[in-house]
Amino acid sequence: MGNTMLWQVSGTAPQAGELAEAADLLREGGTVAFPTETVYGLGADARRTEAVERIFTAKGRPSDNPLIVHIADAAQLAELTLPLAAEAAALAERLMARFWPGPLTLVLPVKPGAVSPRVTAGLETVAVRMPAHPVALRLIAESGCPLAAPSANRSGRPSPTLASHVRDDLSGRIDGIVDGGAAGVGLESTVVEIVDGDSVRILRPGGVTAEALREVAAHVVYDAVAAPGAGTGESEGEGEGSSAADAAAPRSPGMKYAHYAPQGLMQLVKGEQDAVSAYIQAETVAARARGERTGVLAFAEHAARYDADCVLVVGSLAQLETAAYGLYGALREFDARGVQRIWAETCPEHGIGHALMNRLAKAAGHAVVRV
Repeated sequence: MGNTMLWQVSGTAPQAGELAEAADLLREGGTVAFPTETVYGLGADARRTEAVERIFTAKGRPSDNPLIVHIADAAQLAELTLPLAAEAAALAERLMARFWPGPLTLVLPVKPGAVSPRVTAGLETVAVRMPAHPVALRLIAESGCPLAAPSANRSGRPSPTLASHVRDDLSGRIDGIVDGGAAGVGLESTVVEIVDGDSVRILRPGGVTAEALREVAAHVVYDAVAAPGAGTGESEGEGEGSSAADAAAPRSPGMKYAHYAPQGLMQLVKGEQDAVSAYIQAETVAARARGERTGVLAFAEHAARYDADCVLVVGSLAQLETAAYGLYGALREFDARGVQRIWAETCPEHGIGHALMNRLAKAAGHAVVRV
């Protein structure tokens, strides 16, 4: 374990020279965490295998899980990817014009030798995005490196939306952290692949919704594990489901493995709200009688219904963007308070609610009860 440097910079307009040390470290093969508009990422030069391997080591990340490459200029795509067929290329251009910089990742054919094979996990594609955060863009540009950058957390833990979250998970395991304040969206980017000139397939829901994609692409389809309802198999009691992606190497980050999990055992509860509230309250009473420390993750509209050791408001059902922003911080707060059992309300799977439910299901290990 080594020392982890910390640089505090303006999250809105980093000054010249503030990121010089961090950029130098990246050029030298180091690992640096930095803010994006989604969550904090852990960056390393995507072209250098030894640098990328340090990401996997620091995170404890499975080696068959591909990484997203972050760029600061769309012109960098030509260095990383092969040309698409004309109609597919035209759709890619429209998507980039509409959503870049921003929380959209495109899975494209990789140019042989352009990035480390550890980035692509042996696939013939590479996932690329241009983040919409001034610190991220400045750091990428100053380093001169395309940055492979998964979320800057220990693998399986809730993604970090603050530099303090990164320190909690990775201090001593990485070279540096750029503290640019709180991340924006709070959920990772949407990952898509281009099917043809009219269609995209969502591999991971995220900050760009299906509804927004339909403004650009005539057809938006889902990979089986990314579709609304995937991973929230309903049961009459406790239990864990499994992702359809578990049997094969993932084609995109976020398609496989337990993710975003708090340390306590978590269960999602679906159904009519009165029944949901009654079930959760009864379960917390029983768990407290067993001596377990209990937690409830609730929307603002219902939080007063619960009496647990720790009731956290994740946001409002009327503004699901607030819930997306608050999710990972709430999961980490349960850990900080030593909560052993957690019950979480659910939300409709439209707009950002789709991505929110995707992350909740993974955080709960797909344990869902219908009441």
